[in-house]
Amino acid sequence: MSRVDAHHHIWDLSRPGYRWIAADSPLRRNVALDELRPLLGPVTATLLVQADDSEAETEYMLCQARESGGLVRGVVGWADLAAPDAPARIAALAREPLLKGLRPMLQDIAERDWILREQVAPGLHAMQRAGLRLDLLVLPHHLPLLPELVARHPDLPMVIDHAAKPPIRAGRFEPWASDMARAAACPGLHCKLSGLLTEAPMGADADTLRPWVAHLLAVFGPQRLIWGSDWPVLELAAPYARWMALTEALLAHLPATQRDAILGGNARRFYGLG
Repeated sequence: MSRVDAHHHIWDLSRPGYRWIAADSPLRRNVALDELRPLLGPVTATLLVQADDSEAETEYMLCQARESGGLVRGVVGWADLAAPDAPARIAALAREPLLKGLRPMLQDIAERDWILREQVAPGLHAMQRAGLRLDLLVLPHHLPLLPELVARHPDLPMVIDHAAKPPIRAGRFEPWASDMARAAACPGLHCKLSGLLTEAPMGADADTLRPWVAHLLAVFGPQRLIWGSDWPVLELAAPYARWMALTEALLAHLPATQRDAILGGNARRFYGLG
């Protein structure tokens, strides 16, 4: 089965936004699809994920997806889920077939339980009615909130981005592991196998990542893990090919059908990529 990169970004800094990119960061440059294409190897389809909290970002990504020649099969955009007119705005955005989901930038919101606020619920219900998915850009301290979130919105497909950015560099397996296991017990909740290298010590190898990936496999199973690169943020830690090779090593013990699911099949099914 051909591979899917279910999490990458592009941006054009001539546009407003991208406040999270520090002035001295190597990411403070324009990033285009043409830079990614030569790196993809066996990847034949991608999912483009928002990197700024604006609807203009959503429209920008949809335009880039339409012009990608079939490479970008879907977009995870942004909408203000707490706005009074959120249901109408979400319904309008969802008329675009390439829009597959929305992602509030929860890791940057001061209120830890913002996603559970009463004002956000109509937007989440609108996402479910529109057939969209919710990408959860969360940190480990958000994980205990997820069972309640899923219970309130059981018909809204959700996926945890970057395994909630586990503290690999600090070696703090708990409480991340227990909180992740409780979240994984929620029916239908998925998790992205992405973003781990930027949370690990520089130069991390498969042995460094193996306990964390093994835990994700144990609690989600191979049918609810979705591979992604988190490129170009990935390049703060390693090249694209390095993450791909590490993934191969970490999944080598699985049957081919399970590897294929994680590396492409699950993304196609979850996001409806075709």
